[in-house]
Amino acid sequence: MPELRDRTTLRLGGPADEWVTVTTEDDLVAAFDTDLPVLVLGGGSNLVVADEGFRGRVVEIATRGIAADVDAADDPTCGGAMVTVAAGETWDDLVATAVERGWVGIEALSGIPGSVGATPIQNVGAYGQEVSQTIAQVRVWDRVLQGVRTFANADCRFGYRTSRFKADPGRHVVLSVTFQLRQGDLGAPVAYAELARTLDVELGRRAPLADVRRAVLALRAGKGMVLDPADHDTWSAGSFFTNPVVDPAVVPEGAPAWPQPDGQVKTSAAWLIEHAGFARGHGTDRAALSGKHTLALTNRGTATTADLLALAREVRDGVEARFGIRLVNEPVLVGCEL
Repeated sequence: MPELRDRTTLRLGGPADEWVTVTTEDDLVAAFDTDLPVLVLGGGSNLVVADEGFRGRVVEIATRGIAADVDAADDPTCGGAMVTVAAGETWDDLVATAVERGWVGIEALSGIPGSVGATPIQNVGAYGQEVSQTIAQVRVWDRVLQGVRTFANADCRFGYRTSRFKADPGRHVVLSVTFQLRQGDLGAPVAYAELARTLDVELGRRAPLADVRRAVLALRAGKGMVLDPADHDTWSAGSFFTNPVVDPAVVPEGAPAWPQPDGQVKTSAAWLIEHAGFARGHGTDRAALSGKHTLALTNRGTATTADLLALAREVRDGVEARFGIRLVNEPVLVGCEL
């Protein structure tokens, strides 16, 4: 039986009492017919699991399938496609397929690890795009009502790195996600300044899909955010802390401030970390901030979950002591806490 460290991008976590890998929706639903606690595992990119492991059943989702209602190869006059994707598909494989087929709207989300089924839970986003911008509906197994439900985008309660699925953890098991994607050769208008500079286009202008994907992958690789088994700077859960949304009066002088619809502002967790005195590479030879990006907490090869959490607490508490802003972890903690 595999241990969770074998299935998580942090390479941390002990054994589970039971392990079930499912390849069909029927098997997925049946896997929840147990009195044991259940941990749903997709790509393992957003989990921090205790060294003791998980006292229950791990359900590893390995369902596959990408189906579009139309394809430009069959109908070049079509303006878009509804693309339904099984929860177990690898997210970046979907993005690569979208770029290849001329499906527009998720190209800036290239290189993000994990499964398709996990993306609506966190409302995954990067480089000016979020999955909520293209998700038409999410189909789930409701463990409380014991039935299949389909939520339209407006019913998913998407917010910054959150959704109704994250707010009610464990209730909804994603079966498939349907995306509404435009058709074309050019990506969506570039909404992130760093990406615009890399593409040498003005903010709000468009660039070829393949160029956007290449640029994003290069930017992510430069920050250690593209998985590489040989590079410990990528042994992480991506951004460990979310960018805090706070009252404008709380934002330190010089820190980035992005206005929000409710009058608050979002500021940069990376800026706060760096200006609280935590440089890239800070930590030990077991767990340290990435040498490429301070938002990534990395396993240097021999770390335990306890090592990583000690580093996370040091950074969180240091930022709070310096700026009065308490950072919140983005990955899900299983059997452990900050």
